[in-house]
Amino acid sequence: MDPTGCTSASCLAVMAKTLTLKNLPDALHARLSAAAKRHRRSLNNEAIVCLEAGLEAEVPSVVEELARIRALRESLGPHIFDPDEIDAFKREGRP
Repeated sequence: MDPTGCTSASCLAVMAKTLTLKNLPDALHARLSAAAKRHRRSLNNEAIVCLEAGLEAEVPSVVEELARIRALRESLGPHIFDPDEIDAFKREGRP
């Protein structure tokens, strides 16, 4: 048992994980670094805050997304394309 009272088996479930980012673009690193400095956080803590904020966004269910798509289709009105017109669109801009 360690000084905090955790046994190694019980602490594994709540133990923080490590993430290494590879090939991070210089511009993104600079933005993250500037944000960390602005918020008086370490680079690591700023990355965690950004990840938490980005992952908190609610993901719509399949039913909600289909309803949104159907509403968009209805708002566009009926469009009936002639197969020849579709072929012309495909060929447009091709040699």
